Amino acid sequence: MSLPVTALTAAFLALLILITAILTVKQRFRTGDAFGNANDDGALTAATRSHGNLAEHAPMFVIMVALLELSNANHLGLMALCILFMSARLAHIIGLHMKHAASKPPLPRSLGVIGTWISYAWAIGWIGYMIALGNL
Repeated sequence: MSLPVTALTAAFLALLILITAILTVKQRFRTGDAFGNANDDGALTAATRSHGNLAEHAPMFVIMVALLELSNANHLGLMALCILFMSARLAHIIGLHMKHAASKPPLPRSLGVIGTWISYAWAIGWIGYMIALGNL
């Protein structure tokens, strides 16, 4: 069985992971800091957190999408879920790299966090529903 929604989602998220990894290495070269963030002006922290946070959330989401797609979940609903998650992760990355006041995170970062949580809750609920129906 093919998993086109899962494949496209995984490929997009892998691209974002690659980009954020490159941005992290670029900042490490700039600061000369191979480990930690000792010489950081905020850019290295933003790069490492955008990469690490994406790497924390993307794998489980892709697994949940694959489970749903394998259980013949509604294709359009699954695409909407993935678009929300991918948009949220992109917004989070953009928000982390924006200049901002120390006391308030940038709007894209906040929207990225909220969108990620909504996507997770949606996928978790959908999987629970499919299990209750006996489709998973």
